[in-house]
Amino acid sequence: MSMQASLPNLLQRLQHGTVAWLHSWWRLLHFAVLMFSVALTPSSYGRDRRPVLAGHLVADTAPNLAWYGVLSALVSLVLIRIVVVTSLSYGLSRFALEMVVRVLVLELIPLTAAAFVALRTTLPAGLEFSQGRSADRQVTEQELHNDFFPRVAAGIFAVWMLAAVSCVLTLILAYLSLYGFTPWALTGYTRVVGQVFNPAVTLILVLKIVFFSFAVGLIPMASSFYFGASYRNKVTHGLSDMVRLFAVILLIEVASLMGNYY
Repeated sequence: MSMQASLPNLLQRLQHGTVAWLHSWWRLLHFAVLMFSVALTPSSYGRDRRPVLAGHLVADTAPNLAWYGVLSALVSLVLIRIVVVTSLSYGLSRFALEMVVRVLVLELIPLTAAAFVALRTTLPAGLEFSQGRSADRQVTEQELHNDFFPRVAAGIFAVWMLAAVSCVLTLILAYLSLYGFTPWALTGYTRVVGQVFNPAVTLILVLKIVFFSFAVGLIPMASSFYFGASYRNKVTHGLSDMVRLFAVILLIEVASLMGNYY
């Protein structure tokens, strides 16, 4: 009897959980469409709104760029040295540069840039911003333009900048680590890098960074858009945001790996 009685309760909880999960993703999609519509509105870049937007872009990008630039340079030097030494030990030194470019520039740097911005900026900022809001009050158009859109745009822009600067820095460090301070190996270096960055691989890399940035910028602020006044609910949603964000990042990474290597 107890098993028969618990089965309907289990099915009911499963139904409620599924409905809540679908509803959360539907709200995220609705918020994303809303933010893209605001981004395409010329009034979002008016003279009175530019200082707010520029302030968020600088505040979310400059500190992250300095810290992430130093950390990515140190990690890149270590990984480049490991790849070079391993390639030499197996007699595959001619593939060392291609391995460095594929492992670091194509895979690790975009992934770590998105995770760095999410953990350092967008997730804490989204939770902090939500604590000053109440679900009982309707969001006005002014708040969409002055509060939500600048924060979303700053998170997206920060991922773009960190990934772009780190990719260029890693390519420079790879050249210096392999060939030293000489210009004579530049022709062979650019040829190998150009062979790696064919049009398909370049397109996948750009799309991956763009989708990473959308996930990092939109998911934390979507919860702030719908949150109520309960701090406990906000913390719960903050944890679910982290899980949802890294699940989306993982799916994007898997899709890019399939596009590059299958």
